[in-house]
Amino acid sequence: MNTTIQTAKSRFSRLATSMGLIAAGALLFAGMASAHVTVKPSVSQPNAWETYTLKVPVEKNIPTTKVALKIPKEVVFKQYEPVPEWKVATEKDSSGKITTVTWTSEKDGIQAGQYQRFSFVAQNADQNTAAAWDAFQYYSDGSIVEWTGDEGSNNPHSITTITADATPETPAPAADSGHDSAGTAEGHASTDTAKDSSSTAPTSDNAAEAAPAASAPASSAAQTTALVLSIIAVVLGAAAVGIALKRRK
Repeated sequence: MNTTIQTAKSRFSRLATSMGLIAAGALLFAGMASAHVTVKPSVSQPNAWETYTLKVPVEKNIPTTKVALKIPKEVVFKQYEPVPEWKVATEKDSSGKITTVTWTSEKDGIQAGQYQRFSFVAQNADQNTAAAWDAFQYYSDGSIVEWTGDEGSNNPHSITTITADATPETPAPAADSGHDSAGTAEGHASTDTAKDSSSTAPTSDNAAEAAPAASAPASSAAQTTALVLSIIAVVLGAAAVGIALKRRK
């Protein structure tokens, strides 16, 4: 009888360990799924001079050294806040409108487990519309993650809804730049190339970049599914152990 109880306890211990590993994996997966490049706020008002914040987390074990942001046609880029150890370059279309802003690290970049915020001011369109922010994240190994997909995709871009019914959001504080005022895009740009605003990844300043990363974190829907399945697995596992122990008795 004691041997039977010990065997049951041993099986229960192994099962509990397995369930713990599954739950931990689900939590890790959920954390990775939320590591998206984003632009906030997600809601703003027509004709407003909005302070936008580009947040760039690192989802690999290597640094992010550059990020390029396509400026939607629904907004007009005005100014950016300088960030120490990062230089800024802009590209324009034939009309002189800034279509792309690129932040490039002058030192070590954004390390694994870190994120960086880049703030800028843009004027919204004077009517209700939606602005999609396509972003391109460059890693030190030459790979690129293109945040250009629709909502629910593996690599979604941020969308700002411009509406007269908007309640202004409080923007996240930007990284301390060590400057008293934001620099203008004109005064600090290192490039000023006429170029159309499209969803094609900008060309590297130094060398041709490698192909985009094969895959990126799963969507928020997958995150929720993983958590639900993990909880169900734990419950079913505990129920199975209880039934086994009852039968042993």
